[in-house]
Amino acid sequence: MMQALLPFESVEEMFERVFRRLKPRTDPPQFQVRFYPYANLDSTIRLDRGHSRVRVRMSDQLEAAPFHVHEALAWVLLAKLYKKPVPDEHNRAYRDFVQRDEVRLRAREVRRARGRKHLRPPRGSRHDLNAMFDELNLRFFRGALPKPTIGWSPRASKRLLGHWDSAHEAIVISRALDRENTPRFVVEYVLYHEMLHVKHPAVYRAERRCVHTPEFKREERLFPRYEEANRFLRKL
Repeated sequence: MMQALLPFESVEEMFERVFRRLKPRTDPPQFQVRFYPYANLDSTIRLDRGHSRVRVRMSDQLEAAPFHVHEALAWVLLAKLYKKPVPDEHNRAYRDFVQRDEVRLRAREVRRARGRKHLRPPRGSRHDLNAMFDELNLRFFRGALPKPTIGWSPRASKRLLGHWDSAHEAIVISRALDRENTPRFVVEYVLYHEMLHVKHPAVYRAERRCVHTPEFKREERLFPRYEEANRFLRKL
């Protein structure tokens, strides 16, 4: 059960109170909590050497949030720091807040204003993403999909092969695919996947963010070499 909030309690005192509930037999460290201008709705926690001080940086977008949201985030951060299960009630309280439409829209605007999108030009050493986008747009979207910024990632990541950044309206494809041994249809499939994210934005259902909706998945399988492309990518 969520504990009643204490009047005039500072954020540091709140973190200490949550720590005592989480680790009642351990003397609490000193807490240093700062609101930080992250580009995203992020928060971080770090235990200094000697375990005598915990440094917390909470996104400044949360500064005006209700105090119970701060408390819920304290439970989430401290539980993860000390490898304890996060109580469902606090996990849910924080998630419910950050998934509010007004909070998500504000976070998107802040990310757009503060963040920088680092990407390489779309014409790579092997594949041209601009030309590829235009061809896919005609083949699968009748040319109706608005063209975002497109480019190769600065690093050749094999874990994140592509992503759609809605805040910056940018599609980024991993430079790991811009190689002679990567067939064109594989790059087309990854780009097509990200183009579907442009067409089918994420939705929120039953307190969960749904990125790959049933409509998204149905259209994804329309790609002629869907299975073959996935087999190739799994080998990476």
